[in-house]
Amino acid sequence: MREIYGEGWRNNFIELNASDERGIDIIRHKVKDFARMAPLGGADFKVIFLDEADALTNDAQSALRRTMERYSATTRFILSCNYSSKIIEPIQSRCAVYRFRALSGEAIAKRISYIAAEEKLVVSEGGLSAIEYVAGGDMRKAINALQAAALLGDKVDEETIYQITSTAKPEEIRNFIKTALSGDFVAARAVLDDLLLSKGLSGQDVVVQIHRAMLDLDIPDKDKVRLIDRIGEIDFRMTEGANERIQLEALLAYFALSKSNPV
Repeated sequence: MREIYGEGWRNNFIELNASDERGIDIIRHKVKDFARMAPLGGADFKVIFLDEADALTNDAQSALRRTMERYSATTRFILSCNYSSKIIEPIQSRCAVYRFRALSGEAIAKRISYIAAEEKLVVSEGGLSAIEYVAGGDMRKAINALQAAALLGDKVDEETIYQITSTAKPEEIRNFIKTALSGDFVAARAVLDDLLLSKGLSGQDVVVQIHRAMLDLDIPDKDKVRLIDRIGEIDFRMTEGANERIQLEALLAYFALSKSNPV
């Protein structure tokens, strides 16, 4: 890093979490004041790293664009975000965009195994598979799951991971969907009660897991498309503030009715 930023590299680098400091005042003062200073220690430029930049308000992003243009000769800007669509087009057009895909299950398993070995933890094969499922390609989620499970003991297994992360097992969700699709609404509703009350899942968690399991169900593609379309509708309603319980039961009712009225 010294070769890039010079001997005083710490004085030439600043990192801000835009989700915590997202207003226009942060850009006008902290970012602008740092950008306008000359690089120290013989460095060619300074670096400003804005993490979760998609949390910046539109006014803050407009102010950031002007700062980027004015001090481009002495300052480089790095913006990381979860949703690039939330970054205004004038900023995107001034940046080289790099997109990173979710990590593979193999990469997550390899890293988790390394961490477990360093921390003297014993992770079973089932526990490792559970961590891969819970993480969904996100290494941070995987490490957090391992750390939380480690608080309960040095042995980490499948049951511990699903319990500590409030996640239902994939096979439980598949059986849950099959029960609803068979037309047995009452039995499916009983399983839903167990997921929400006993396992502590939120309505959003249930919808996400139903969607993941739906892709692997052995049903005709035409039926799968229509069921997923309904899942998307329910997810939207819940995001807009609708009652989770009512919406989930409505989804189960739709699944159950699809037996007598094929979708």
